[in-house]
Amino acid sequence: MSNKVDIPVVINGKVYTLSGYEGEDYLQNVATYINGKIAECKTSDQYRRMNTEYQGVLLALNIADDYFKAKSQADNMVVEDSTKEQQLYDLRHEVIEAQIKQESALKMIEEYKEQINALQRKIIQLESEKGRNE
Repeated sequence: MSNKVDIPVVINGKVYTLSGYEGEDYLQNVATYINGKIAECKTSDQYRRMNTEYQGVLLALNIADDYFKAKSQADNMVVEDSTKEQQLYDLRHEVIEAQIKQESALKMIEEYKEQINALQRKIIQLESEKGRNE
């Protein structure tokens, strides 16, 4: 397990200490994301007129919205991946079946060639016997 990291970050103009096992870059990215959401919310006049509690709730709702959209997108990708995996499996199966059919056809061709050669030898033998008998 990684060591726990404590780093100071600035969120909405105030310094906070974030702690976690994910690493400094990750924790800084979290703070940057929060600052981006706060800046996004501050573009609304309604947000700026709200008290701090409502601003926090609205910020949390915006972050939850991002989370659920990202989760839905990830879930859709998992379903797509599963579907593509099944399609790939089916295609591989079809290729194997085609290879088996090809090998079978090649064996039949070889057998027919052998039969043709045997019949040609028989024809030559019969013609040579016919020529002797005449």
